[in-house]
Amino acid sequence: MSRIAPRIHTNPADIAQLEALLPQLKGQTQVEVTLKDGRRLPGTVAVQPTVQQYRDAEENEGSNGQLRLDDLDAPVQQHVLWLDEISAIRQLPPVE
Repeated sequence: MSRIAPRIHTNPADIAQLEALLPQLKGQTQVEVTLKDGRRLPGTVAVQPTVQQYRDAEENEGSNGQLRLDDLDAPVQQHVLWLDEISAIRQLPPVE
């Protein structure tokens, strides 16, 4: 069974942009993610995401990835974000 993504990417430059996010999203890193819609979500990266193959609603195949971010203020709340929704990542200092 293949996975479905709301958007897939086949252009090598777009895929490279997704892959460029990965080193900033190492597991257990605390970050503030800014989304393309302007929202900012502070949290802890649960597991480093990967760029994978998905299909869109029309059955076209391409790349995207998902980030699971545990909310910094309410760690039981998880955000699952598509990598192509992210416009910026800022590393946060560790919470003591």
